[in-house]
Amino acid sequence: MRVRNLPWAKDYLPLQPSYISDPQEYKGKWKEKLHVQTLHLEIGSGKGDYWLSMSEQYPDEGWIGLERNTSIAALALKKAEGKFQNNRVFICQDAKDLNEWFEEGELDVIHLNFSDPWPKKRNTKRRLTYRTFLEVYRKLLSDQGKVIMKTDNTKLFEFSLIEFQNCNFHLEEVYLDFRKEDHPEDAITEYELKFMNQNHPIYRGIWHK
Repeated sequence: MRVRNLPWAKDYLPLQPSYISDPQEYKGKWKEKLHVQTLHLEIGSGKGDYWLSMSEQYPDEGWIGLERNTSIAALALKKAEGKFQNNRVFICQDAKDLNEWFEEGELDVIHLNFSDPWPKKRNTKRRLTYRTFLEVYRKLLSDQGKVIMKTDNTKLFEFSLIEFQNCNFHLEEVYLDFRKEDHPEDAITEYELKFMNQNHPIYRGIWHK
């Protein structure tokens, strides 16, 4: 997702009630902070449509949005202005540090929505479904924890199916055209709507530990 640098973003983020500047502070305490029993983490939240919609649709569950780009994170929190909810927070940092922020078994669901496919072979290890990331997810997920992935990219989805299998995740559900039918239980991201309008199939998979 390419967004021009927003000069006001860096100063804007700390002023927002949902923004977490030091996620390590809440390691092992996220459910207590959000007053929930179920904790979701969306990695690569973009402009926040999914994070906002799902936290409103499921107010009894906790939702953490994670976006590394400061300008994009600011746009996400801009949408949340005047809509503060205790069950959601936002982090603007890199997913490579997940181990520093969450205890083993603390997360219940990890969402990967339209992640960067990193198509060049030399960048394979940067994909959020590469084995090193999957090993971290396995560690941080609860016993019944799961990863839910949506993408428009065929090659990334094919790659991910194999990586999850090789890392001993169990495939629970798979869709090759997820939006062919209505799924009101799952919010539509800004990227997703774009591809739906182009009649492009949306791939979706759910994996358990």
